[in-house]
Amino acid sequence: MKLIIPMAGKGTRLRPHTHTTPKPLLPVAGTSIVERIIQTFDRTLERTIDEYVFVLGDFGDQVKHNLTELSERHGAKATFYTQDEALGTAHAVYCAADSLEGEVIIVFADTLFDTKGSVSLEDADSVIWLKKVDDPSRFGVAVHQGETITDFVEKPSEPISDLAIIGVYYFKEGKYLKKEIEYLLEHNVTGHGNEYQLTDALDRLLKDGKHFKVATVDEWLDCGTIEAWSETTRIILEKENPPFDASKYPDSKIIAPVYIGKDVSIKNSTVGPYASVGPNTSITDSTVTKSVILDHSQIVQSKLDEATVGNHTSVFRYVGTLHIGDHSIVK
Repeated sequence: MKLIIPMAGKGTRLRPHTHTTPKPLLPVAGTSIVERIIQTFDRTLERTIDEYVFVLGDFGDQVKHNLTELSERHGAKATFYTQDEALGTAHAVYCAADSLEGEVIIVFADTLFDTKGSVSLEDADSVIWLKKVDDPSRFGVAVHQGETITDFVEKPSEPISDLAIIGVYYFKEGKYLKKEIEYLLEHNVTGHGNEYQLTDALDRLLKDGKHFKVATVDEWLDCGTIEAWSETTRIILEKENPPFDASKYPDSKIIAPVYIGKDVSIKNSTVGPYASVGPNTSITDSTVTKSVILDHSQIVQSKLDEATVGNHTSVFRYVGTLHIGDHSIVK
């Protein structure tokens, strides 16, 4: 089975951190968004995914190297395609057309999700992951009878369903999806934003008699903006409460929940609660709360709250909130 992950988007709402890093590779409490998604599939699916298919933008060879290493850690092959122009969700998937054969799962890596039990892929042509929401008018929703989906509605004005489509889809045979996306492209069938929408292809499959089944999730966390990424990090820290060895930092105060990566130096400082500190970072004479500090950075004589600091970045004598990207200096 293949897992197709479109991740060519520029992630403009997460800048400056996505100038150099694709959004799905940003960490949440030490583990990238995309790897957390893969871990969820490893834990909840009843069968093995043996190939990860990544649809990338212009991010360079290092991103491919990181994704190849990630795939190998999970015992899967890595395959890469390129999306040169953002023309909608269906177009993003179609950029991996050569991989749309056999069993496929498609996931848009904007959010984290989880479910307590396992997800069955049996007795269906397609399975759509859904989450019960309070305000369905903000989302595309699935109308269903029992476990069978009967219709898809984009941002319904009437309360026809409270199960939102979260962007995770299974197809027993990918070639049928490819055929319907080709129809959209060839006949210029566009939807919201004048783009080619995957929901239009799903609707065509449904009308063709394909059996769609519901898979509900218990948790659905947004990572699409700096604020959402920060909030999701705090939720995951609360949920996982990562262990740390306070004895490594005898002159400092560590307040859980926190994530502290490998080879982090903390001297005469207070870190936490709700701080995530990447590996090889140093914090000296500072206070860091409710903040995300990425790798190989240094914080000196500062008091950071609800901040996000990029990789290889130095912050000196700063008080307050800031969002600063990679390879920067703030004084």
